Amino acid sequence: MPIPLVNSIASWFLKKRFHQMELFLKYPNEVQLELLHVLLETARNTEFGKTYDFSSIHNYETFKERVPIRSYEDYEEMIERSRLGEHNIYWPTPIKWFAKSSGTTNAKSKFIPVSQESLEDCHYAAGKDLLCMYLNNNENSKLFTGKSLRLGGSKELYKENGTSFGDLSAIIIDNMPFWAEYSSTPSNEVSLMSDWETKMTAIVNETIQENVTSLAGVPSWMLVLLNQALETTGQEHLFEIWNNIEVYFHGGVSFEPYIDQYKKILPGDSFKYYEIYNASEGFFAIQDQNESSELLLMLDYGIFYEFIPMNTYGTNNEKVISLSDVEIGINYAVIITTNAGLWRYKIGDTVRFTSINPYRIKVSGRTKHHINVFGEELIIENAEEALRKTTKDTDCEIVDYTVAPIFMEGKEKGAHEWMIEFKKQPKDLTLFTKILDQNLQNINSDYEAKRYNNTTLNILRVNKARPQLFYDWLKKNNKLGGQHKIPRLSNSRKYLDELLQLNKVNSYSI
Repeated sequence: MPIPLVNSIASWFLKKRFHQMELFLKYPNEVQLELLHVLLETARNTEFGKTYDFSSIHNYETFKERVPIRSYEDYEEMIERSRLGEHNIYWPTPIKWFAKSSGTTNAKSKFIPVSQESLEDCHYAAGKDLLCMYLNNNENSKLFTGKSLRLGGSKELYKENGTSFGDLSAIIIDNMPFWAEYSSTPSNEVSLMSDWETKMTAIVNETIQENVTSLAGVPSWMLVLLNQALETTGQEHLFEIWNNIEVYFHGGVSFEPYIDQYKKILPGDSFKYYEIYNASEGFFAIQDQNESSELLLMLDYGIFYEFIPMNTYGTNNEKVISLSDVEIGINYAVIITTNAGLWRYKIGDTVRFTSINPYRIKVSGRTKHHINVFGEELIIENAEEALRKTTKDTDCEIVDYTVAPIFMEGKEKGAHEWMIEFKKQPKDLTLFTKILDQNLQNINSDYEAKRYNNTTLNILRVNKARPQLFYDWLKKNNKLGGQHKIPRLSNSRKYLDELLQLNKVNSYSI
């Protein structure tokens, strides 16, 4: 089909969708409150709806006072019942699919309910909106003349009791509309292969023959795949394999540690990067502008949002607010109510608003993935920014990293201990350590205060990881592929100590 015709058809769909989006852009808080009303009305006759008398809830304040905030553990018993085939517990339509996720910290699997409504009105709707926004910003795009190289999880779908569970990406691929499957590569058969290493080779062999115009997947694993494609073909950059490739849609982990490596294999200024923010629980936000790291919060996907300022999170003074009360620059924990029956659910992510007209955010980290052993309040966003500046200052590249505290013992002060796997080594690791420590102080005033004259914290320690250390740890723990990763930051030494044991190289510190 000629490019002008393809783009004109796409343009027709775009204009129709933009008319709908204008509603939540102009009236965001009204749209959210109306959505809450619809969710309550839809689920009022469920077991959960009757327990909290949804029929008598007519405003947000009553909803907030009556329905408690819940974690996965609070939902587990109800979810297990629905996995066994019981219906109408927390959502009226049958839940056929459950996204299996171990997260990053829990060895025990979580099974997140995925309803037909959330699949169609959230996940698939977001996929279409992502294309809408990209094409609206890039009118001369040739996106539809080729295929999207998608990199999903490594788990197959398993069926039991009339329900299915697996990686969210597997559920999406398994139920994908024909038009989406036709425009994607690799084939469903390869995409759903369970053995990750065999699957990577199969993906490379299949996709290097295709006209790939876009990439979609988690940055860390996509980088492994793309480097394997270069190694297989003997090419220096990806345009030599796919000369029409123009955009990478990424999410799942921060792009900051990887962007310089991507620019090396995708040289030139014309290639675009578009970030998304999704999880097993839903699709939340999309980058809606070229050359921007801000994400537009999507308010009509069947998800009602609430937020907890992180300075009150988990305390006796914990404060929960609606979207209308958020402020720019504050770090918030995200609470969601969804069209899959998750009511006031803590997803474990933190965001920071960069704009409230419209509502745009940046993902700042995880509620559990920070270090605050000494009152330093180090979050992932701080660590990523400091690491990015340090690698640039010292002309090096990293593959992966994790950080944990060194606890005080007797008169010995505490510190932060890093494990970093370098793709390109710094010439002077001692200098790298000093610069990283200083960059953290420049970014985080709480860390700076604890570091002042070594009052509470000594200078951080950096361990240099052997090649493939993080990959080997993930493989050992059956976590290859998908969105699996080792926590970047942890108040515990569990992961770092396991890595140190696996590393079997000297620790570098000053």
